[in-house]
Amino acid sequence: MRKNALYICRFSVLCLAALLCLQCSKPKSVLSRVIQIKGSDTMVNLVQAWVETFKAVDSTIIIEVSGGGSGVGIAAIERGAVDIATASRNIKSKEAEAVKKNTGKDPVEFIVAYDALAVFVHKDNPMDEITIEQLARIFGIENNVTTWSELGVKLPGVKKDKIIRISRQSSSGTYEFFREKVLNKKDFRLGSCDMNGSKEVVELIGSTKTAIGYSGMGYATESIKMLKVKKTDHDTAYAPTIENTMSKKYPLARSLQMYTLGEPRGVTKTFIDWIKSDAGQSLVGDNGFVPCKVLSGAAPLVQ
Repeated sequence: MRKNALYICRFSVLCLAALLCLQCSKPKSVLSRVIQIKGSDTMVNLVQAWVETFKAVDSTIIIEVSGGGSGVGIAAIERGAVDIATASRNIKSKEAEAVKKNTGKDPVEFIVAYDALAVFVHKDNPMDEITIEQLARIFGIENNVTTWSELGVKLPGVKKDKIIRISRQSSSGTYEFFREKVLNKKDFRLGSCDMNGSKEVVELIGSTKTAIGYSGMGYATESIKMLKVKKTDHDTAYAPTIENTMSKKYPLARSLQMYTLGEPRGVTKTFIDWIKSDAGQSLVGDNGFVPCKVLSGAAPLVQ
């Protein structure tokens, strides 16, 4: 019995060793067909749409997508932990230096789409347009506006018209962009509801009559209203549309980008090249954003 037990034990050890060898050898071939993408919450839905359609082009490439914010994606590529970082803001010089220091490679930027940072209010809010100055007074630390009546807005069916500010967490590229373009790089006022993702921003505004917030225009729903935006009272207000973003009339237009460690190679290059093709760019407009290139047969973008 002991002899049989010894044989069984040895056989089990050999099987386990063989299994471990298979597991060790598998990643080398499989990982070369895997692309890890992390970063912008604004871009998550768009990137996932690209991934789903790209499967028909090459189903052998495994693409893993996660959000967390532009800062999270850039931090991941600083460590060399991902193949692509997505960002709704440009990488900062100190971040690029960290990438080079940690990985020995420079980050390479690819603009893959354009977006209009929309200002959202509840659908029942009678306000139709807003200035950059008013936004700064609502969200910033100076000359604060705290109620809708201070802006001359009367909300129907609302007794207490205190403005509920819906913002994003500080790791968000959308947060950084708003802080730079609206607050002139000054700090946000404390007390806002800071959400983890663009979808959460829109959902909360859609259920809160006194709320105002900001996010990518691709996240608009029937429960909210997108305000027209103008720089000053003397300027024309423009809605966050594809046309106004293309013509650069909308004052809060921005680019959406991907970053790689050095020039992309292998499956990463294949995927990015496809995103920049007509096939990839045709999905951009379908997801509420603006293509970064002129599609075949389309009218040229206004520069």
